[in-house]
Amino acid sequence: MLRRAYEFRNKLILLFFFVSLFPLSTFARPFVLVLSKEDLEDNSTPSNSIDDGDLSTTEWDEFGDSEESDSKTEDQLDPGSWRLIFEPDSSSSSSNYPDIMNNTNIDESRYYSGVRKMISAVSSGGDPRLMDEAVSEIEATAIAGYPHAQSVLGFLFGTGQLKEKSAAKAFLHHHFASDVNMQSKMALAYTYFRQNMHEKSVKLYAELAEAAVSSFFISKDPVSDPVRIHSGTEENSDGLRKSRGEDNEDFQITEYQALKGNAGAMYKMGIFYYFGFKGVRRNHAKAFTWFFKSAEKGEPHSMELLGEMYARGAGVERNYTKALRWLTLASKQQHFSAYNGLGYLYVKGYGVGKKNYTKAVEYFGKAAENEDAAGHYNLGLLYLKGIGVKKDVRIACNFFITAASVGQPKAFFQLAKMFHTGIGLKKNLGKATQLYKVVAERGPWSYLSRWALESYLKGEVGKAFILYSRMAELGYEVAQSNAAWILDKYGERSMCMGESGFCTDTERHQRAHALWWQASEQGNEHAALLIGDAYYYGRGTERDYYRAAEAYMHAKSQANAQAMFNLGYMHEHGEGVPLDLHLAKRYYDQALENDPAAKLPVTLALMSLWIRTNYADSFMVDLIDSLPEVYPKMGAWVEDFVLDEGNATILTLCVCLLTVLYFRERQRRHVAADVALPPQPNQRDIH
Repeated sequence: MLRRAYEFRNKLILLFFFVSLFPLSTFARPFVLVLSKEDLEDNSTPSNSIDDGDLSTTEWDEFGDSEESDSKTEDQLDPGSWRLIFEPDSSSSSSNYPDIMNNTNIDESRYYSGVRKMISAVSSGGDPRLMDEAVSEIEATAIAGYPHAQSVLGFLFGTGQLKEKSAAKAFLHHHFASDVNMQSKMALAYTYFRQNMHEKSVKLYAELAEAAVSSFFISKDPVSDPVRIHSGTEENSDGLRKSRGEDNEDFQITEYQALKGNAGAMYKMGIFYYFGFKGVRRNHAKAFTWFFKSAEKGEPHSMELLGEMYARGAGVERNYTKALRWLTLASKQQHFSAYNGLGYLYVKGYGVGKKNYTKAVEYFGKAAENEDAAGHYNLGLLYLKGIGVKKDVRIACNFFITAASVGQPKAFFQLAKMFHTGIGLKKNLGKATQLYKVVAERGPWSYLSRWALESYLKGEVGKAFILYSRMAELGYEVAQSNAAWILDKYGERSMCMGESGFCTDTERHQRAHALWWQASEQGNEHAALLIGDAYYYGRGTERDYYRAAEAYMHAKSQANAQAMFNLGYMHEHGEGVPLDLHLAKRYYDQALENDPAAKLPVTLALMSLWIRTNYADSFMVDLIDSLPEVYPKMGAWVEDFVLDEGNATILTLCVCLLTVLYFRERQRRHVAADVALPPQPNQRDIH
């Protein structure tokens, strides 16, 4: 019955399907995966003859018998985490790491001491001497074979912080650390990804994605995406205003309403603390308190999340019986996503006596019938494994596609596995790598973004920069552009550390250039535009019109009107590209089509083209060509002479005087004209 209900939808999906992976962080740019009919033509192996082992590129099994993956904390999934430094009161951290001062593990103690000094060295005005101590401590621990110290040393070599910049040494240290340290594994995977070495990157990203999905929630997984702290060349004031955590006005209003007994506001408070929304630091204990108060007033969303927390043991001791109770109460109020939690308990046999796959199929089906993405995903998993239904990989694939199209991250993971193995979808390591990367970037190590934003909002720019730099090394596009923007915007105040102390101007330009380039490779058209400008004007690098045009083409492919205009100008003048007035006009027209605000510059550019076409040998062409040299000189004259305080005052008085004289003269002429005008005859005198 359930299978027939989806047959028509599945046939439509098999024709052509777009899966739009909503903007993640990570991900600043929307990532769109296009699935064609060819992709959906997997190998001819019958679905019921496929072993689970054939589909398994990883060990994680959500519906398996093991409880191990259900009980891992974020610190266990991300060993060597800096959470102990940034969230010392976190219950998760304190239960897994001993206090630094009382730590009997010498290597671990030295590692955290070095990281803490490194963070302190870029805070409060910066201290190169303290940074040098930190690097020495980290290097000594790395030489002793401590993998997390090796990971940080790889970061220092990769960025050239009190170490000679060396991609080879960075790679080597990350390689040594990657068996244990997940962030080093991310750095290696991204290194291979940039070089299109998919056979190596897909394996690493698969392992990282597995760790990420094992930290996801049962039915919901909203993520507070990394915030872009800039919009173009300006600070993203609106986005930052909404991310000020407990200082945010929206948070304070919600808290006031919750304290007054509003159940909906209580639920929102729980959401803030449970998922860490709007810059609020996650606190499962506070989230549980607010959800419980809201649920007592009959709020079904809170009931569902209480069930989730009891099932996961998040903020409260794990209790499957209480999880079942709260999820049942939520489902009775027609809160359909709660059926996913119930189905999960029945498929695992938690709190319900024994496993009941029939019930699990029923509950997941109810969620899916009400367009719940997690319901589609869970049904797909049942069909993939043949749990309670006949195994059918094609039907499973269609359910995963439906779930992924509305942003279900676990569905991305399953589609990635299908592309990886060639079962359910045509084998494509490139697409598998991209999907695994999207999932991996939502892993526990994404906490770096939250701490970087907190630091930036507190005015600790140096601390924010080093955290964004660490994330940039792991392949996060938003972090790459944020770190580059901080370098360009704050200069020396970025506390950028170079090979022998604070960064020189050249080191800052080169590092910003490298970061913008990495961001542009991942689809950031603003970054590509800035790279083009750097090559065109020779900012931080040698002037290279050819590479400038290459960068502008990359930005143009992202529908950037400024890049189109720049390409038109370069074709008009034959700079780095062939001299072609027709192609120049096409680019100018495209710039106007994409941005109506470009009307004035495009009109002037088209006038220039018309003059070049019709008066090629006239002085007007020479005049137009001289404007780029004249304009900066005019700008400098205005800045140095006109905008000087004294000169500006004198010029203003002169303008005012000339204006008064003009109107006085105009008035005098009108009076003279009235006097000279002969008297007009009375109309009554005319017969």
